[in-house]
Amino acid sequence: GSDTAGRAGYVPPASRAILRGDQDEDPTMKNTKKARLETAGWRISDAAEFLGLSDEERRFVELKLALASGVRQLRERRGLTQAALAKQLRSSQSRVAKMEAADHTVSLDLLLRGLVALGATPRDIARVLARNSGVAA
Repeated sequence: GSDTAGRAGYVPPASRAILRGDQDEDPTMKNTKKARLETAGWRISDAAEFLGLSDEERRFVELKLALASGVRQLRERRGLTQAALAKQLRSSQSRVAKMEAADHTVSLDLLLRGLVALGATPRDIARVLARNSGVAA
């Protein structure tokens, strides 16, 4: 396979939930286990810290993840398949799948075009950002 880990801005799929802060909600990492690991010399952090992301890079990734999640949520709410949305965008189903996965090859422009094609207004997009990334709407 290709070495994607070295690409700037690349966040492995398994790290995305951690980057969003979901690790605090993970029932498998209880405070007692965390304390035991730290006592044993392990350091507990999140994906952004592990990857050495700056605050700006972290916010960019969160923004992209929020828009990608918004595309999927709105597409599903509209009852459209990925193929149907792809047709509206004059693109492919696999590209829409990459959009929804916040793939590193997908631009913010394409994510916004996807939301607009689904009928999202600027207010809707602000809500998507506020709900999914902690950005104030």
